[in-house]
Amino acid sequence: MRTLSTQEISDCVYRLARKAGLTLTQSCRDTLLAAKNVEQGAAQFALSAVLENEKVAQRENMPICQDTGMSVVLIELGQDVRLTGAPLKDAVDDGVRRAYRDGNFRKSICDPLTRANTGDNTPAHLHVEIVAGEKVEVCFLPKGFGSENMSRLYMLTPVEGREGIISAIVETVRLAGSRPCPPVYVGVGIGGSFDGCALLAKKALTRNVGSHSPRADVASIEEEALEKINALGIGAQGFGGKITAIGVSCEVAPTHIAGLPVAVNIQCHCVRCEKETL
Repeated sequence: MRTLSTQEISDCVYRLARKAGLTLTQSCRDTLLAAKNVEQGAAQFALSAVLENEKVAQRENMPICQDTGMSVVLIELGQDVRLTGAPLKDAVDDGVRRAYRDGNFRKSICDPLTRANTGDNTPAHLHVEIVAGEKVEVCFLPKGFGSENMSRLYMLTPVEGREGIISAIVETVRLAGSRPCPPVYVGVGIGGSFDGCALLAKKALTRNVGSHSPRADVASIEEEALEKINALGIGAQGFGGKITAIGVSCEVAPTHIAGLPVAVNIQCHCVRCEKETL
C-alpha cells in the first residue's frame, strides 16, 4: 500500500493548470500546422494566426485564449494508494485556485442562477476513477464554453445504429457552424447512460488529436465522421476550406438493450490538455 498526500495532487493540478493555460497539446499543434499547409486564402491566414498566437502566449507568459475555461480534472486513482491530508476535492480546488491566481487566468465559474462569480475558478469539475495499482494519473482539461455550448446529447434508438451515430456527430458540427472557433476537435461518447456517455465524450477529448480507437468498428466511425465533417466546408474560423475538424475521437461503453446514447462534445481549435502520473 502506497501513501500519498493530497497536497502532492494539489501541486500537480497547479502545475498542469499553469501549463495548459499557455500551450496547445503537441498533437493539436502538429495537426493545425498540417491543416495550414493544405489550406489557402482566408482559412490559411486564420490557421497561421492561431499558431502564431500560441508562440506569443508562451513568449509573453499569457493565456493562449481569453477563455481559460472550466477546470475539468480527471483522476485515475490506484486502489493501492492511501490518501492522506485534505479531502481530495479540496486539494484539487486548491491547486486550481492557486494556478488561476498566479497565472492571471480569467475566473469564469459562477452560480447558474444568480450568476455570482466564485472568484477563483472553483469548484473544479472532478471525476475520479478507481483503477488497479498504486499510481495516480491526473489529467487537467480547461474547457472553454464557446465550444462547450455547441455540444449535444442524443438518445438514439438501437435501430439507428452506426449511421445514426455518424449523423449525430456531423449534425452537431453543422449546427455549430463557426461559433466554436473551428477547426474543432470532436469528442464522442457512445453507449453507457444519459450521464455516462457525456463523460465518455469528455474523456475522448483527452486523447491525442489524430489518434484512433483500437476497435476497428469504432475507428471507422471516427474516420467517416471526420470525412463528412470536413466536407461541410465551414473551415477555419468559418472562412471555408477543407478542414473544419482536426479530429474525431470516440469512446464506447456497454449500454442498455433499449438504448443508444450518443454525446458529442465540441472542443475549439485550442486543445489544451495536460497529464502527469504520480
